[in-house]
Amino acid sequence: MATTPRKLWEPSDPKKTCAWEFMQKANQKRNRNMQSWEDLHSWSTTHIAEFWEEIFQQYPLVHSGSYTRVVDESARMDSIPAWFEGIKVNFAENILYSCDPSDYNTTTTERKRDGAIAVTEVREGSTEIRQVSWKELRERIGLLSNAMRARGVKKGDRVAVVASNSLDTLTVFLAVTSLGGIFSSSSTDMGTKGILDRLLQIKPKFVFVDDWAVYNGKTVDLRPKMNEIVAGLKGLKDFETLVSQARWQDRPEDVSMVARCETWANFLKAGNGDKVLRFERVAFRDPFLIVYSSGTTGMPKCIVHCAGGVLVNNKKESILHRDALKRDPEQSAMLQYTTTGWIMYLSSCIALASGTRAVLYDGSPFLPDLKAFIKLVGEQKVTDWGISPRYMQTLATAKPPINPRDVTDLSSLTRVISTGMVLSESQFEWFYDQAFPPHVQIGNISGGTDLAACFTMDTLMKPLYSGGTMTASLGMKVEVFDQEIEGGKGIKGKALPIGESGELVCTKAFPTMPVMFWDDPTGEKYFNAYFARFDNVWTHGDFVSIHPQTKQVYLHGRADGVLNPSGVRFGSAEIYNVLDNNFGEELQDSICVGQRRPQDMDESVMLFLLMKPGKKFTPDLVHRVKAAIARDAGKRCVPKYVFETPEIPTTINLKKVELPVKQIVSGKTIKPSDTLANKDCLKFYYQFAKVEELLLQPRSKL
Repeated sequence: MATTPRKLWEPSDPKKTCAWEFMQKANQKRNRNMQSWEDLHSWSTTHIAEFWEEIFQQYPLVHSGSYTRVVDESARMDSIPAWFEGIKVNFAENILYSCDPSDYNTTTTERKRDGAIAVTEVREGSTEIRQVSWKELRERIGLLSNAMRARGVKKGDRVAVVASNSLDTLTVFLAVTSLGGIFSSSSTDMGTKGILDRLLQIKPKFVFVDDWAVYNGKTVDLRPKMNEIVAGLKGLKDFETLVSQARWQDRPEDVSMVARCETWANFLKAGNGDKVLRFERVAFRDPFLIVYSSGTTGMPKCIVHCAGGVLVNNKKESILHRDALKRDPEQSAMLQYTTTGWIMYLSSCIALASGTRAVLYDGSPFLPDLKAFIKLVGEQKVTDWGISPRYMQTLATAKPPINPRDVTDLSSLTRVISTGMVLSESQFEWFYDQAFPPHVQIGNISGGTDLAACFTMDTLMKPLYSGGTMTASLGMKVEVFDQEIEGGKGIKGKALPIGESGELVCTKAFPTMPVMFWDDPTGEKYFNAYFARFDNVWTHGDFVSIHPQTKQVYLHGRADGVLNPSGVRFGSAEIYNVLDNNFGEELQDSICVGQRRPQDMDESVMLFLLMKPGKKFTPDLVHRVKAAIARDAGKRCVPKYVFETPEIPTTINLKKVELPVKQIVSGKTIKPSDTLANKDCLKFYYQFAKVEELLLQPRSKL
């Protein structure tokens, strides 16, 4: 029997939470008798229409129209059932305004007094902290949205950014979505090819690009990258121009040498100074956001999310999980460390929907020293701080260790949100024993890009124990399926007993399921991404278990070939594409996997190269491969190790198989599947489980 882990934190009074009040109202209206978090979660996953309707009615969105059915509960999950048909919403409108619960069909009221601060922008390389009020934010968005309207942006048009986490990027996001357009973002540290792999699929009308990037004390002129993007988009009839965003507000760069590019100031002229906000409400499931997850094969998947689903799910997560309505909005602030190329950028922006001030940070969290980012949290009186386990590990292993509670006043901080990779039990204990005040809750979460939501997260109604994440999210029917079942179309999965490890699946529909993949007319890409493994359930790709006593969900890493070093998630296909484009004359094939052994605090990426006959594996080749990956995919995608291999495992139909190699180099002994055409070749990879010893041997090939 599993032992109960150490209790680290518990809520002061679960009966004073929003979730408790929500339950009591639902009990009265729905004739229920819910008295605990477990009761609430059970109801939310067995009566999904009732649960989501109760959220919609207790915490209404700004909307118009009416619905006759929340969702068809009899529909197959893989049919992507529609939610709240008949309802129309606008994402930006729900960020900038709130709903009057007494008349929630069309009435909007300003949520914050005009002078209250909505956004604080902090940028590496600048001593100036920029702040805008709600009134100023609305005016900025009005100016840009009216310019976009004059330039022909309308419902369904795509507008992209290649930019930092800044006030300007947020303005573009909300201006595009105010018009019913679809927003897409990529970070400036991505390679040009990776950016174009995204943009060429979605065919944007405009692309807003920072003129400079600043990170870790280095400044990079992005105008050459602008020219490369324009050249790559040549021939797209939908694309009009690049718009330059000034990294330094007082000195925008001259972009006259960049083809088909204009300044932000020039773009605004089309709107004639009109600041009036006008919102185009769209159907509940109409697209508003495209995000990307490349998986393990092919081009990046263009995942399309709907405004209605994301907004109603945010009500659930912010209110029922985190008590947003119990706090004074003017005393709350969210600081999420993220780039614009990650789903946590949405998390940073959508905090505004609760009236929370968004603190936008761009740059290294370790400059000018390891304490600087912590000091910012204290100075800005941040209440919700989003960071990664890797960041915490850097603090804990510094010489001497850095404990945030010794650096600054953290009395305002209520929650630290950790995501991007697995949080170890030792990090949980460091958090409470040394690093943070006892009142702060660590919210270890998991979900992400594919669902624009959490499958597992924190709650204020249960104790927190060391390890794992506190609970499955409300409305998410999370189960653990047997990973040994090969799966396939129409094959049923098998749920495992509590405590056993297996595949994380979700067996009931939820509102933030993507509405589609872009440029996937038959839905085949979508089906293969989530529903091909087990019949009619969403397979997420995480390897997990549920603790028998605490019911916390333990995350053991990725179950597929998605790579995740230091929380930077990318697909092996991005590496393969670089190799195919640059080394076709030398390489016959390759396989790229993540290594994370029990003793490893982080995942390392291993790349194995199969040489063409007559071609040699050399240090020069390794150098050129790493340089090409840094250039085309981004520096964070460069493998830590590159080795030669004599053979790559494939299925009988010649599909490259990554998972067994990943498991082997991570220290596991596996039983090869009979579906492999050459399973004996796996023996070669066992030596790399002790890669440090291997590197000391003269025969090692680096």
